[in-house]
Amino acid sequence: MTTTRFAPSPTGHIHVGNLRAALFNYLIARKAGGTFILRFDDTDRERSKQEYMDGIRRDLEWLGIGWDRVEQQSKRLDRYEAVREQLRADGRIYEVFETPGELDLKRKKQLNMGKPPVYDRAGLALSDAEKEKLRGEGRQGYWRFKLAHERIEWNDRILGDISIDAASVSDPVLIRADGQVLYTFASSVDDTDMGVTDIVRGSDHVTNTATQIQIIEAIGGTAPVFGHHSLLTGPQGEELSKRLGSLAIKDLREAGVAPEALVSMMSRLGSSLPVELLSMDEVAESFDLSNFGASPTKFDAEDLWPLTRARNQSLSFDSVKGRIAELGVPDEQAARFWRVASQNITKLDDLAGWWVIFSEGAEPEIAPEDQDFIAEAMTLLPPPPYDDNTWSEFTGRVKEATGRKGKGLFMPLRKALTGQAHGPDMSDLMPLLQVVKAKG
Repeated sequence: MTTTRFAPSPTGHIHVGNLRAALFNYLIARKAGGTFILRFDDTDRERSKQEYMDGIRRDLEWLGIGWDRVEQQSKRLDRYEAVREQLRADGRIYEVFETPGELDLKRKKQLNMGKPPVYDRAGLALSDAEKEKLRGEGRQGYWRFKLAHERIEWNDRILGDISIDAASVSDPVLIRADGQVLYTFASSVDDTDMGVTDIVRGSDHVTNTATQIQIIEAIGGTAPVFGHHSLLTGPQGEELSKRLGSLAIKDLREAGVAPEALVSMMSRLGSSLPVELLSMDEVAESFDLSNFGASPTKFDAEDLWPLTRARNQSLSFDSVKGRIAELGVPDEQAARFWRVASQNITKLDDLAGWWVIFSEGAEPEIAPEDQDFIAEAMTLLPPPPYDDNTWSEFTGRVKEATGRKGKGLFMPLRKALTGQAHGPDMSDLMPLLQVVKAKG
């Protein structure tokens, strides 16, 4: 059975970069009728917080991404310890003591000599006595995985055939000096134990994938099928990573972006298919990793607004009547209000502005050359309530009294009554207008 997972670290809010991995893995499982696991990488005891786990769940639910079960790595520490003992007995992990400064100095020397900055495995040569001496000096040991120096190969579902010489990669640190199990190790154990068959993640993880394949095989597992999607850049191709904090799903939701807009864009960016507004069912039906390429993918948050507008303007009255009632729109006017306002909003929050115009009156926009015209026209406008015929009757009287016609007639009147140059058809709008400030 197909099993995928999304494994965020609950040390902050998920952002658009995380979302692609979450969505792709969810869609793979959904299309195959398989299992999608939400697995929290919360082994960092200091930075992992319950509020972030709750926030990640809330973000995924809002987007329509469901899961079959939840796992937490912090509840599996005994299992990681058991696997560590297995790897130690098999000679596949070894203790090292270098400080960050010492490692940095080694890397610089290797680079100066024209060699790749790969860990030199000095820890393997330490005797038990030498290790005890280092501990006596206050050093704390940490653990590296001993890579088999051979080529690591796999067929990537997006990048194609990948081949990495393990000798060109440093033996990865699996367990820190304070005992914290690192992602590379915990994830490999989890993927094996949980029967994960498919993994999609960013192309910045390709080297991690190579080492994890060896770790999984060392503990008796079978490596999943991997795919590495392209990384997002800004609209001009600039690095996006520094801006990801401002592109949290939470912040986009609070700004008024529609979930369908975000899912539609993230499911198509970087593929050969056009970005268009889709339901989750339509996203799943058209999803195919073979449509995606390796080139960096440009992302512009401003492109979410046309999709959001299209989604919101297509909503049924029944789906928004509760929100409209909260604005204070009377029940008998609610359906008309939605019909009139809906085609003139981008965010649903924009509805509030239209109700202010209808219920409290708009600040009139009157050009200096139209001051006298509007003053005369307003004497011909009766007080509310208005009906479907008010606008045509009113403009007819104004035309006859002033001689104005066409745009010179209608535009100044619209701006005076609504404060805006564009908006709903005035015949539909007038029955909702309860206050006219232009009459002053």
